[in-house]
Amino acid sequence: MDKYSEVLEKFDLCVDDSVIASKVADLIAKNCKGNNTKEVLALLYSCIDLTSLNTEDSVESIWKFVEKANDFEGSRPDVDNVAAICVFPNFVSTVKEALTADVKIAAVAAGFPSSQTFPEIKIAEVSLAVADGADEIDIVINAGAFFDNDLETFCNEILELKDACREAHLKVILETGLLKTALNIKKAAVLSIYSGADFIKTSTGKVYPGASLEAAYVMCETIKEYHALHNKKIGIKISGGVRTTEDAVKYYTIVKEILGEEWLTPQYFRLGASSLTDSLLSSL
Repeated sequence: MDKYSEVLEKFDLCVDDSVIASKVADLIAKNCKGNNTKEVLALLYSCIDLTSLNTEDSVESIWKFVEKANDFEGSRPDVDNVAAICVFPNFVSTVKEALTADVKIAAVAAGFPSSQTFPEIKIAEVSLAVADGADEIDIVINAGAFFDNDLETFCNEILELKDACREAHLKVILETGLLKTALNIKKAAVLSIYSGADFIKTSTGKVYPGASLEAAYVMCETIKEYHALHNKKIGIKISGGVRTTEDAVKYYTIVKEILGEEWLTPQYFRLGASSLTDSLLSSL
C-alpha cells in the first residue's frame, strides 16, 4: 500500500450520492429557514471573496472594482466589509495600489481555470502573485493526474505550490462539477488537505457546473474528519453560481450544521461571488 492509499483509508469513503442528496434535503428543510436573519446575512457579506475574473478585465476596470470595497468600508456599522478581492494574478499589484479598505487580496493562479500548463509556469505564477502582494492564492487541482490515479503527481504539485505561497494561504479548487461523484470529491478533498491546502474550494465557475449543496456537504464532512484526526481547521470556500441570498443561506446552513459555529468566520468560510453582495445588501 502506498502512502496515498494509507492517507485515504483513514477516512470514510463509503459515500453514496443518493444518500447524501437525501441528507442534504433533510438538513436544509429542517434548519435553513431559521438561518435567514439579519445577523447571518451580515456575516455572509463579510465572508465574500469579491471576484472579477473576466477576459476584458483591465487596470482601469479592476481599479474601479476595488473602489466598491473602498467605498463600503465603514459605511455600514452593522455589516463588515468583504473578506477579500479576488483577481487574476497580473492584477494583484493594481489591487494593492488601489485598495484602502481592510480587505485581503486573493489571486487565482497556476494555470487557472484548467490547471493545464507547465509546472514551472504554475510555480512562477504563484510566486509572482505573492511577491506582488497576494495574501491568498486559489489554484485548481491537476484533474488529469487525479483521473489517471497518479496521486503522486497530484499531491506533489499542490505541495510545491503551497511552498511557493510562502506565508499566503492556499485555496485548492476541486472543480466538483467535473469530479461529479461524492467519492471523487471526497478523495480529492482528502488529498488536497493532506498536501497543504488551507482551504478547499468547490469550483472555478468557468467551465464545469459550479457549487452544489451535495458537494459542500461532502467537503464539510471531510474537513470535520480531518479535524478529528489532526486537530487542524481547514477552511471551505463555496464558489460558482452562488448569486442570491437564498443560495448563500443554504450553504451557511450546511457549514453550520456539520462544522459548527467555529467555522462561521471569514477565517474559515468564504463565498466566491461577484453579484452576491448586491443581493445580500438588498435583503438586509
